[in-house]
Amino acid sequence: MADTQQVDAKADRKAAKLAKQITAFSKAHGGAEGQVAYLGQRGARIALVGEDGNWGNLVAPTYEIAQKAVEKSGLTVHEDFDGEFAAKVKTGRYEWSRMAGIQVGGPAND
Repeated sequence: MADTQQVDAKADRKAAKLAKQITAFSKAHGGAEGQVAYLGQRGARIALVGEDGNWGNLVAPTYEIAQKAVEKSGLTVHEDFDGEFAAKVKTGRYEWSRMAGIQVGGPAND
């Protein structure tokens, strides 16, 4: 029983820390929305998009912890990263060159 309580407490602390980071991102960017994606054994990615178009990612050790974090932060969560939500992301020259990679003379993805 003590082991389960210890694991739950650790998960709650991690969720609280992620929620704090989500809230800080949201405050810094005039609000934010997000999407949680399962990454397999690595856990879950919380993609964040600020109202100003800036974006970022956080990784939680489990999908359940990611869900707790977004609930604690009050983040609006989308099922998918497409459509109007994806259109809010502003990308700069660096992102375009990284996405293009060596195909159009951008930096290699190595």
